[in-house]
Amino acid sequence: MKNNTSKTNRRKFIKGSTILTAGLISTPLISLAHKKSITNTEGLYIIGPKEGYAPEIGTLLSTMTMMRTWLVYGVKDLTVEQLDYQIDEQSNSIGAMLLHLAATEKYYQLNTFEELEWGTWNEDIKKEWDVPMGLGEKGRAQIKGNKIEYYLSKLEAVRENTKQEFAKRTDDWLNKTEPFFQDQPTNNYCKWFHVCEHESNHNGQIKFIKKRFPV
Repeated sequence: MKNNTSKTNRRKFIKGSTILTAGLISTPLISLAHKKSITNTEGLYIIGPKEGYAPEIGTLLSTMTMMRTWLVYGVKDLTVEQLDYQIDEQSNSIGAMLLHLAATEKYYQLNTFEELEWGTWNEDIKKEWDVPMGLGEKGRAQIKGNKIEYYLSKLEAVRENTKQEFAKRTDDWLNKTEPFFQDQPTNNYCKWFHVCEHESNHNGQIKFIKKRFPV
């Protein structure tokens, strides 16, 4: 009787372990297999140094590249109507958020690459980017009627400039520190990490809106 009980317990343990192992392994593999369809970018799922960049800058860029790829995959097939859709009168459309992300990256370029104090850039730049940067009522009124190619081209153009400027710099530049909010110090690494996590934040909002498109 004792031997039978032991055998039964062993079988249950082995079966349970097999199911658990399958769950732990298959879930990420399924996720990765799904994501393979979004890009042919080599090394997308490797966070680390990249050829042509200082080690820390390349690592930062690898996180930004992965985040951008996921973002683009989620919006590339949206129609103009879907890009313009607002959940309510106070919400931002997906199109507006995409342009906002391009504007955010543009302004951090000016602040970190050209070392301009925030908001001191010329009027032509403000005319192009202030509305998408600020969103709100003006953004809801003005940012609409564009195809997805319009938004993706803006994101791509700004990112190409970031990559070119990153390639010119050393990791010491990332650690350059200056006073920030409430006299707390910050550095260029923190600023560019914010660009990436800001994109992640809006990508979550975009996913939320997509699930609420009218049927």
